[in-house]
Amino acid sequence: MTGGPEPLSPDARRALERELSDLRDERRSYAVTLQGNDADAPGDSADQADELQRATEVARLDTRIADVTERLHDATVSVPPRSDVVGVGSTVTVRFADGTTDTVHIGELADDRDEELVTADSPLGRGLLGRRAGDAVAYDTPEGPGTAAVVSIGAGGGGA
Repeated sequence: MTGGPEPLSPDARRALERELSDLRDERRSYAVTLQGNDADAPGDSADQADELQRATEVARLDTRIADVTERLHDATVSVPPRSDVVGVGSTVTVRFADGTTDTVHIGELADDRDEELVTADSPLGRGLLGRRAGDAVAYDTPEGPGTAAVVSIGAGGGGA
């Protein structure tokens, strides 16, 4: 988001630790199926293609494991969000250009369990960060530019 280590909320830390555990378990399950790099091993090209696919998946998992491990290592502990300015952890009521109002949580990590979560690095999240009640927000959507207004800001409430 800002180029340096970002604060990490306790919920986000737990989510990353769960993801890291799941990734390591998944990697172990793939790794035990790899035969090695013996070019003289028996098997047809379909076996070799399957082996290559598993090796590629292990490499992808290794990359994600390294990324999550680094994020956990480098993260600072987040402080409770301010109630006068939108930040990570804020609960924000937003009025969109069509007149609808929605309350969202600004978080660090996408979480399927929190349907009201807006990640801080999403277009709307970036537009909301640093804003105050009454501020107008411009952001991009797949359909084109969007606008909204910050109605109110609260501290915490959910999400990572």
